[in-house]
Amino acid sequence: MPRQEFACSYRLRVRWAEVDMQRVVFNGHYLTYIDEAVGEHWRMLGLDYPDGFVREHGSDVFLRKSTVEYLESARYPDVLEVLVRVARLGRSSLTYALEIHRVEPAPSTGPLVRAELVYVNVDLSTMKPAPIPAKMRARIEEAERVLPAQPA
Repeated sequence: MPRQEFACSYRLRVRWAEVDMQRVVFNGHYLTYIDEAVGEHWRMLGLDYPDGFVREHGSDVFLRKSTVEYLESARYPDVLEVLVRVARLGRSSLTYALEIHRVEPAPSTGPLVRAELVYVNVDLSTMKPAPIPAKMRARIEEAERVLPAQPA
């Protein structure tokens, strides 16, 4: 995916505690980086998550699926940029597409990691899937550089 398709990015520096003896980031830490970037995306959208969102809508988004493709390793003390976008917006689900790139010391020529996260909006009173709130849908459609795919 071209970098310019991502409206949201989050930067971080690899910490010593996140690497093994070869100074390579342990694979599980990439999901933490991704989770932090998704939080940044919510802030970019101006949605007060979790408290305001849950209070206003009576629902919450639960992670249904995560797929991570490891292409190249990040190392200590690289500076990484996590790119985030909503690639698909369903009735009750949203799919995030993410890429992690090295920024420093030498920029990567492509993503180190690609990931996809599928979240489902759940009505907390029934614990069943519920439609994505209109306010959230509108904010996503306004903020993304490429409109998310939607079911026919």
